[in-house]
Amino acid sequence: MTDDVWLVVGLGNPGPGYAGNRHNVGFMVADLLASRMGARFKSHKSRADVVEGRLAGTRVVLAKPRTYMNDSGGPVSGLRDFFKVPLDRLVVVHDELDLPYGGLRLKFGGGDNGHNGLKSIRGSLGSGEFHRVRFGIGRPPGRMDAAAFVLRDFGAAERKDLDLEVERSADAVEALLTEGLDRAQNTYNT
Repeated sequence: MTDDVWLVVGLGNPGPGYAGNRHNVGFMVADLLASRMGARFKSHKSRADVVEGRLAGTRVVLAKPRTYMNDSGGPVSGLRDFFKVPLDRLVVVHDELDLPYGGLRLKFGGGDNGHNGLKSIRGSLGSGEFHRVRFGIGRPPGRMDAAAFVLRDFGAAERKDLDLEVERSADAVEALLTEGLDRAQNTYNT
């Protein structure tokens, strides 16, 4: 493929037991984007499920790694190599503890901030110079361990707005692809 293609990766953990977890919002956004493309995920040799097509008129490879979150780097690196996607055309959609629930932030580059999925991707790519769409899940209550918190399902109050927040995040991804980072940030960063 040529350099006009984008790779959009939603992070999460595979399997129905994790489907509603806070850690799986990346998968939720990827699923919505796939449905907007009118396409279904298919297994790819890179250990990811993939959809190829157009999103808002832009050529996109949408992916959900089939590995656990902490091992996302291998599939992302494999997809990037297979589809020959430049690093600056990689978008990773992930949960973010440092943003309140419903917060949304688009950014380019940066550290992994303790997020094991990002840490794995940075390690495999040898760089953190890619786009991120950070979906706020808030901090764990009381003294709850962050690792336990991200593997819990959204609470009842959060679930009321979850579809709306996933939709807003998907809109932000489309804006990033079509309008660029600055304009998408101005519209969607909270």
